[in-house]
Amino acid sequence: MPPTRISQKSPYVTRAAAGAAASALVLAVGASTALAALAQDAAGVVGGERLGRPDVQVAPLSGAPALPPELTGRSWLVADAATGEVLAARNAHQPMPPASTLKMLFADTVLPKFDRAQEHQVTPAELANLGAGSSLVGVKENLPYRVEDLWRGVFLSSGNDAVHVLAHMNGGLQQTVTEMQARARTLQANDTRVLSPDGYDMDGQVSSAYDLTLFARAGLRNADFRSYCATRTAHFPGGLDKLTGQRTSFDIANTDRLLGKYPGLIGVKNGYTTNAGATFTGAAERGGRTLLVTVMHPEAQGKVYDEAASLLDWGFAAAGKVQPVGQLVADTAAPAAGAATGPAAGPATGAATGQAATAAEAAADSQLPPWSRPPVLSGGGSGLAPAVWTAAVLGSALTALAAARTVARRRTAPVPAPAVAGSPAGRGAAAYRGGATALGGATAVGGRGRRHLARRARAALRSARTRRSRAASGPL
Repeated sequence: MPPTRISQKSPYVTRAAAGAAASALVLAVGASTALAALAQDAAGVVGGERLGRPDVQVAPLSGAPALPPELTGRSWLVADAATGEVLAARNAHQPMPPASTLKMLFADTVLPKFDRAQEHQVTPAELANLGAGSSLVGVKENLPYRVEDLWRGVFLSSGNDAVHVLAHMNGGLQQTVTEMQARARTLQANDTRVLSPDGYDMDGQVSSAYDLTLFARAGLRNADFRSYCATRTAHFPGGLDKLTGQRTSFDIANTDRLLGKYPGLIGVKNGYTTNAGATFTGAAERGGRTLLVTVMHPEAQGKVYDEAASLLDWGFAAAGKVQPVGQLVADTAAPAAGAATGPAAGPATGAATGQAATAAEAAADSQLPPWSRPPVLSGGGSGLAPAVWTAAVLGSALTALAAARTVARRRTAPVPAPAVAGSPAGRGAAAYRGGATALGGATAVGGRGRRHLARRARAALRSARTRRSRAASGPL
């Protein structure tokens, strides 16, 4: 049966019918969104079907610039950090060794747990079993280090020794790997398999350009993460001077070759291993727009920076001139209170400190770019994951529609309308007696009896609004 339409000529379309139509529209939009999400899951490609294809994906509009001509990366992606729109990609979901770019996931998982000023005495066991040829910042055993110094060692020098110390503070290497894998799942980074927290080559340890971009986007929402990855040089604690007994220090520099050279670059992380080749994920801001780029395994190690820079240039020039070919999906885990900068403690006291959101933390959050700020949660609650939020909205709309139907039944007397069964007038009267219309339709009321009925319906609506208004204003 074709849906009944609202007659534009009739002056007697009730407000109840219009409200029902609006509710129906909300339901229709929500349902289409849910169906799209289900279709994506059925296709098995996170972020959209085109991102699962092996060749270059781009959808230029009129006036769009051409992609850089020499892109040798086996996998790459450029996306808008705010909207999550993927502007172009190649082999976005191809699992490949990630090298030290996996440290972004390590930081996103562990960094919120420890106060940056906390000191930790490094033990020999924490520096054991580092992979041969690992990049090191120079952590010494039996000496204390502040957490913030260890994180500078991770981000600037890509120090596997600093990673191992922080992982042991977090409960051990295996505990940290397990937590990193769980964090990858909440980010919907399903291409990633974590076997070591530092990204060292291990059989079966893989990620993808898509997943690494998700890690960068999530990490940059944390003010400390953002600060560390943007730091170009720092002093790092050394050993003890044999003559004076005083603690020495030395300078370390960020190994990201684009930092300080590419205009607007924020960070984030580079890497290189024998199996992975060169990998790089970067973020840059220009004209109020922040772009993310990931390049994995180009033909030559040095090309990873050139190709990342050329993709960023292209992305800024192409913004608004290309259709997205995919989407960076949302983090399904609600952020903890104060997680953006919050002084969190170790496993034993993390819950207690996580609840303390200080004015300093709020001020630090305000310094984050708008797209990377955590959602505002009322009462310090945990918030709702996107899927739960969508379900809640749909449920609320359905409840409101049902309530409107009930009110209409109770406030409207069932007046039979003399109409031929199956005729348009007959369908309209039947729908009106039901109190609301079918999705996408409404009733057209005509005739003296039905005009009287319409007036009664409008009076009932005005009465209901008056009662709600009085209830909202409270006792005088």
